[in-house]
Amino acid sequence: MSRIQIQDIDQRSRSRSYRWLIFLILSGCYILVNFHRLCPAVLAIDLMKDLEASGTLTGFLSSAYFYSYAIMQLPAGLLADSWGPRKTITLFFIIASLGSLILGMSSSVALAITGRALVGLGVAMVFVPTMKILTKWFHVKEFAFMVSLFIAMGGVGTLTAATPLVWLNALIGWRNAFLVVGAMTFALALCVWFCVRNSPADFGWPAPYKTMPEEVSPDRTLLKNAKIVLSTLHFWPLALWFFCNVGIFFAIGGLWGGPYLEHVYHLGKSETGQILSTMAMGLVIGSPLFSILSDRVFHRRKAVMVISSALVIVIMGIFSVFTDGLPLPILYLLFFLFSVFSNSVVSIGFTLNKELFPVSISGTATGLINLFPFAGGAFFQPLVGHILESYGRTDGMFTLAGYKAVFHLLLAASGIAFTASLFLKETMSGKLNKAAYPQ
Repeated sequence: MSRIQIQDIDQRSRSRSYRWLIFLILSGCYILVNFHRLCPAVLAIDLMKDLEASGTLTGFLSSAYFYSYAIMQLPAGLLADSWGPRKTITLFFIIASLGSLILGMSSSVALAITGRALVGLGVAMVFVPTMKILTKWFHVKEFAFMVSLFIAMGGVGTLTAATPLVWLNALIGWRNAFLVVGAMTFALALCVWFCVRNSPADFGWPAPYKTMPEEVSPDRTLLKNAKIVLSTLHFWPLALWFFCNVGIFFAIGGLWGGPYLEHVYHLGKSETGQILSTMAMGLVIGSPLFSILSDRVFHRRKAVMVISSALVIVIMGIFSVFTDGLPLPILYLLFFLFSVFSNSVVSIGFTLNKELFPVSISGTATGLINLFPFAGGAFFQPLVGHILESYGRTDGMFTLAGYKAVFHLLLAASGIAFTASLFLKETMSGKLNKAAYPQ
């Protein structure tokens, strides 16, 4: 064996090891992304009291994250494909840290909304660039599992936004909690800059595996990449599925699940946080499970998404009929299953989207599809708040009739998501399908 061959083997081995450090750092970023995303659920009542905000205004405060997050998804894809993931994540995570500090120091709803919007803008640049990095450091056959593992790590962020945040809020208050998280966000931005690299080639290493060819056309512009994605017919049922299915999750798991448990079941913050924590466990367990079901059991993407969407209808139906009549153990179970079937399954949705398009436009494709779940959150959160407010309050709490109307709305949305799932294109049949794209 020649010296060059030995050197190549050594570099590939180092590449395979180093990619896990990169994965852990980016997972740490995604933990904070999910913390910021869902933390209003356990803080909603305190925020309404401290900032003297109505339900509708609280919905807009929480959804400010989703508006800025959704708007930045196309730039996220374009920057990941052109400027590079490492620079993108570092700069925007610094912006997110600033937003968290502003939120913690806010003295008015307007300032809180500004801070929340900056947080959403900053953390919007984590998921899509990370997907781009994973395509460079991991084999195409490993991608679905790595996405599911990454999303499962996000479940840790969901977990910290529940019971641990309740404890931290009781210990130092919600304002100081956001100041601490802002400092942590800045520290992770520095870790990304100094440790993360876009691909093994940045170290002069060969790829650990042969990767899918990029099929780059010299006359293809970023605008053309977006046009290719948006003109692909099979993109749109997936987009509608993301909008409704994940929008439902953000409405409950990201904001109104906490007030629902406190207002309808009169639970304390501690037990409310424990129930919401089951959604984190659903994400941690469900994401890898769906990867296994898709890759090794069904050998299909679409079947997993159709079944999951149908089960979300069942869960929303139960909440609609038995809004105030569910035993505590059933509430724990339903919130867990709700997270599994509405949130964990997105790892398969992102994998399906990736397999619809060439690697050369994977950042753009992921950015565009990632716009829709957060547009869904931005739509449903204030809408739910408006519905609750329209039914009035009793002793400062939203009414049972208001929550029942909300679940009827979310049941209808789950029906739309299920219908969209029936029109998804199957991308996993034998060898990964590759469509013809204009060059």
